[in-house]
Amino acid sequence: QVQLMESGGGLVQAGESLTLSCGASGSTFPANVANAAGWYRQPLGKERELVATITRDGRTTYADSVKGRFSISRDSAGNTMYLGMNSLKPEDTAVYYCTHGNFIGVRYYPNSRWGQGTQVTVSS
Repeated sequence: QVQLMESGGGLVQAGESLTLSCGASGSTFPANVANAAGWYRQPLGKERELVATITRDGRTTYADSVKGRFSISRDSAGNTMYLGMNSLKPEDTAVYYCTHGNFIGVRYYPNSRWGQGTQVTVSS
């Protein structure tokens, strides 16, 4: 099993932008084990939440809290996944994790290992 690795986090001020990357030695969408990928985040002291997903055919979903501000994407080969974040708010502060998994019905189920994540801190 290939470990996904997040990068690109940092400290920014409210209103600024940041792009996170997720890569692996192979595809972020392993054949027959994943038909989608997703970004999660976990603020300090709170539960992990699903932020955005993307399927093999390019369909995307977003949490209501980030709609219109965040954008999930993949490169053409599927080796790298991105989370573009615009108009960042202090409440976006969290550790961000990337995953691959599957949609069963309308729900996304990750099946990748949890990595260290990347810290995003937004100051006011």
